[in-house]
Amino acid sequence: MRTATPAPPDHARLETRPEGDRLVLAFAGRLDTDAAARLWRAATCAAGGHGAEVVLDLAGLTALDTAGAALLLRVAEAAAPRPARIEGASAAIAAVLARTRAALGAPAPPPRPPPLSPLAALGAAAVARARRWIGGVGFLGEAAAAAARALARPRLVRARDVLRHLDEAGTRAFPLTLLLGTLIGVILAFQSSIPMRRFGAEVFIPQLVGISLLRELGPLLAAVILAGRTGSAFAAELGTMTVNEEVSALRIMGIDPMAMLVLPRLIAATLVMPVLALLLDLAGLVGMGAVMGLRGFAPAAVLAQLEQALDLGDLLGGLFKAAVFGLVVGGIGCRAGLAAGLGPRAVGDAATAAVVGGIVATIALDGLFAVLFFRLGL
Repeated sequence: MRTATPAPPDHARLETRPEGDRLVLAFAGRLDTDAAARLWRAATCAAGGHGAEVVLDLAGLTALDTAGAALLLRVAEAAAPRPARIEGASAAIAAVLARTRAALGAPAPPPRPPPLSPLAALGAAAVARARRWIGGVGFLGEAAAAAARALARPRLVRARDVLRHLDEAGTRAFPLTLLLGTLIGVILAFQSSIPMRRFGAEVFIPQLVGISLLRELGPLLAAVILAGRTGSAFAAELGTMTVNEEVSALRIMGIDPMAMLVLPRLIAATLVMPVLALLLDLAGLVGMGAVMGLRGFAPAAVLAQLEQALDLGDLLGGLFKAAVFGLVVGGIGCRAGLAAGLGPRAVGDAATAAVVGGIVATIALDGLFAVLFFRLGL
């Protein structure tokens, strides 16, 4: 007696026919995911529970995917008293069956560890944070050692790399720096004119804006620009090299990644930051001067107020802070790139850590400098 499971045209069909002491399950058509779901129950029920030898006839199959292959293998295992034999499979069908059998026979992935208790999770977070701090201290030590070796052997640092990073971090950031500086000067002048007008002290706006820009806002905003543009670029570039194991390859070849990859970036970031801060200061003063001109103040009066309130120490102090900020931002970006993990999110996480870490470190250092300059009377 023959039984057949109906199917749409070109879809897999199952025909069950007894042949002596064996039962033949003939599959024909396209055995894909939909067909496997439709035939699963009928095929497994037909294969077991009758005691005859089961044969799977695959001569009529025209196509097979992994779901259909899983069905055939499951039916073959469910046959009793021994596994079913597979006959008539073409080379392509047999290849799909072999790959699916190998995949199903592979060891299962390890189970996920149980969730930690709140106390254990707190301890794990503290240990991870301590490891990151230790890694940061190790990075500082390696960078200092590489800088000492570079002082003894300047050829370790390639001038071409330094010039390239100077162009990327400095020259290409000039338009953004000038635009931001001008806007900051205009905004400070307009906002400070509101309370100054009440007391008839608008003439002192240049002093307020000049001191704010040269001592605080110029270096700080330049550091934010450097962290957003260059720190993230350092982290992304070095993170990609770390993910692709290029940094490990350099170490295997006996090349110090700190001298080849990190020092040129640190030198460029340190050198370019005072220039960016100075450009931002000048652009801010120009923007402030334009606002003062619109309010009827002569350029000579504005310059006189600036000369009265500012001296060379204000400018040099701001430029010194800018150089320190550049060194810190560049170091954080390089550290984030070299500490990148594996996987598609590693580079993005490294760039995010570089930007956030650079901005936070810059603000913290600016607060320390403010306290230090106040104590020193600068």
